[in-house]
Amino acid sequence: MKSILIRAEDKNIWERRAPLVPEDLAKILSQVKTRAFVEKSEKRFFKESEYQAAGAEICQNMEKGDIIFGVKEIPKEKLLDNKTYLFFSHTIKGQKENMPMLKQIIKGGSTLIDYEKITDEKGRRLVFFGRFAGDAGAIDILWLMSQRWKGKGLKTPFERCKQALHYHSVQEAHDHLEQIGQKIIETGLPAELNPLIIGILGYGNVSKGAQYIFDALPTERIEPQQLAEFYAAGSFDPHKIYLTIFKEEHLVEHKEGRAFKLQDYYQHPENYRSIFDQYLPYLSILVNAIYWDARYPRFVTWDSLAQLQAAGKLRLQGIADITCDVNGSIECNVKATDSGNPAYRVHPESRSISDGYLGDGIVLLAVDNLPSELPNDSSRFFSQQLSPFVPGIVQADLSKPLEQSRLPEEIKRATIVYNGQLTDTYKYLEQYLTDLT
Repeated sequence: MKSILIRAEDKNIWERRAPLVPEDLAKILSQVKTRAFVEKSEKRFFKESEYQAAGAEICQNMEKGDIIFGVKEIPKEKLLDNKTYLFFSHTIKGQKENMPMLKQIIKGGSTLIDYEKITDEKGRRLVFFGRFAGDAGAIDILWLMSQRWKGKGLKTPFERCKQALHYHSVQEAHDHLEQIGQKIIETGLPAELNPLIIGILGYGNVSKGAQYIFDALPTERIEPQQLAEFYAAGSFDPHKIYLTIFKEEHLVEHKEGRAFKLQDYYQHPENYRSIFDQYLPYLSILVNAIYWDARYPRFVTWDSLAQLQAAGKLRLQGIADITCDVNGSIECNVKATDSGNPAYRVHPESRSISDGYLGDGIVLLAVDNLPSELPNDSSRFFSQQLSPFVPGIVQADLSKPLEQSRLPEEIKRATIVYNGQLTDTYKYLEQYLTDLT
């Protein structure tokens, strides 16, 4: 009988999520014959007594688990041999910092299943925290900007904002922001901030989470193509927040002048260039909630920011890079942060940064595990998606070849390493492992 184990997260002191919550674990134990263990943790949101009531045993390390469920990366030195691991490995792009971990999993003869690649037959993700990253990112950028504006002597209703981790739930944060929104309706914003225009890159789950938070405020939507005309007209209402959602068709154009086609862009991004610079002069806050990898053009570059600043046209005061690809689509995101020190300031003219969010420069939020700031909501949502796959994983026969293992098809697609070997889909990762000693 194979056992399952929920590990103690150790990425940082702010990571309080769990991949399976007590209620779902109890259902799993009623459906399949297995023993469940929960590694002792001082910071996990859910109490050990709740897991014990669900039928789990508390343990001091990962040794007792055959199938180990985590959230974030596991330190190389903590990996045990001949285990099955499920977590966000952040390896599928060949991320250099995680290649030693991947190599150790291979060396130890273990199996690695990555949540990010659990998909249906059409490639749609089935297990994710997405929306809650958007919720937390939107809450945090409003809180950061409120502190920034207060430091500059501007009095705004946003002074009452809190960091996401200080709200018990998304609903509590939304309700609080509705109260702040009512104050904006009554008193308005300072002239120095009017118009307050927030732009969101992307329209998927992360974007929807951010939109839900911003829509607690008195928002008015503006289409990207209308921004220039809107700004030139100068009829701004200080009792409103203006919100613009950018899709791919607004962000890029074909290098040869051909009509934009979404599937062509996905398949041949090298044929496209960014045109996002045309919108930057109008934005007060930018939220990055779009998927990106190195094949795609960048949307915000050091050069574009520096040119706007030199011309006196830079209104941008804050960036919430929720996607958080370091040196990626937002080029000035040069390092990830954590919830204890969530932001730094970007100085376009010198291409440099300064720690902290008070002082000159553009405030950049770069927390790479934002859903951890909403551990109750995000864990329950994630666990609800993951738990139906757990019985199939427990009952699979991993002594047989992958295709004959009886793993659910969705899980097979997410299997990066199987019994110490890269699977065919992920053989390309060998090129990133060859230089490791």
